[in-house]
Amino acid sequence: MIKRILLTGSSGQIGSELVMALRNIYGGDNVIASDKCPNASDKIKQTGPFEQLDVLEKKAIEEIVDKYEVDAIIHLAAILSAVGEKNPMAAWNVNINGMLNVLEIAREKGLKRVLIPSSIAAFGPSTPMDNTPQDTILKPTTMYGITKVAGELLADYYVLKYGLDVRGLRYPGIISNETLPGGGTTDYAVAIYYDAVKYGKFECFLSENTMLPMMYMPDCLNATINLFHADFGKLKHHSDFNVSAFSVTPKLLAESIRKFIPDFQITYKPDYRQAIADSWPNSIDDSCAREEWGWKPAYDLDSMTEDMLKVIGEKHKKGLI
Repeated sequence: MIKRILLTGSSGQIGSELVMALRNIYGGDNVIASDKCPNASDKIKQTGPFEQLDVLEKKAIEEIVDKYEVDAIIHLAAILSAVGEKNPMAAWNVNINGMLNVLEIAREKGLKRVLIPSSIAAFGPSTPMDNTPQDTILKPTTMYGITKVAGELLADYYVLKYGLDVRGLRYPGIISNETLPGGGTTDYAVAIYYDAVKYGKFECFLSENTMLPMMYMPDCLNATINLFHADFGKLKHHSDFNVSAFSVTPKLLAESIRKFIPDFQITYKPDYRQAIADSWPNSIDDSCAREEWGWKPAYDLDSMTEDMLKVIGEKHKKGLI
C-alpha cells in the first residue's frame, strides 16, 4: 500500500496537474511536490508540501524521502526535446543522472514503487512510422530521445537486477488547457488553441501535414495513475508502454478548431523542430497497455477541441490569458 509519493518536476506541464490529481486520491499531505524552480503555483503550495529540489543532488532527494517517509517516487523532472537540442549535454546530465539518483535511492531505501515516463521521442527515423509497435527499433536522432531509450533500459535493468518495481509509459504529445508546455516539439498543439481564442490565427512551426500521436491531459493523467496503480505481477512490460489517443496534423487540428471558430486562420513556418517531428511516428500501437493494465482514452480530437476552447475562452473572458 503506497502511503506517500514524491513527485519531481511538479511545476511542469504534466507535473502541475498530476500533483493535484494524486492529492485528490492520497490526500494533500501525502503527495510531496518538488521542482528545481522555487516558484510553484499557489494551488500546489496551498494544498500540500512543496520542496525546491535539483534531481542532480542525490543527498537532497534522500533528505526529502526521509523527511516525509516517502515510499514511492514519480520522476517527471527532465529537459525536453526542443530545449535538449539547444543544450544536449545538459539534457543528458539531467535526464540520465537525475534518473539514476532516483533509482539508486529507491533501491537503497527499499521504496515500493517508481514511475518514470518515457516518450515517443525514443523512436527514430528507422522505426516503423505507422501503428508503431510496442517492441521495435529504437534509434532516435535527438539527445532527448537518446536519454529516453537509455532510461527505459536502465529502468528495466533495475527490475531484472534488483526486483525494483519500476514502471513507465511513452507519452505522445500532451495537450493541456492548464499549464503551458516547457520546450517540446509538440508544443504547437497547445499554443494553437490559445492563439485561436486570443487572436483568431496561429503561425505553426511545423508543416501542415506533420502527423503526430497526441493525447488530452485528462487522458494523460488517467493513464499515468492507472499504470501507477496496476498490479505489477500482471505486467509483461515495465518501463516502455506505448500509449496514445489519436493522431493529428496541424491542418487537421485547425479544421477541428474551425468547427467552433469558423474564421480561424493558420499559417506555416517550419523551424528546427520540423526535423525532430519528422523522426517520430505517425501513429502508435498501444495494444499492450490496453491488454496489460486496461488503458483506454476518453477523448478524441473534436471532443478535446471543444473542451480546450471552452476552458481557454473562459480564461480569456476573465483576463487570465
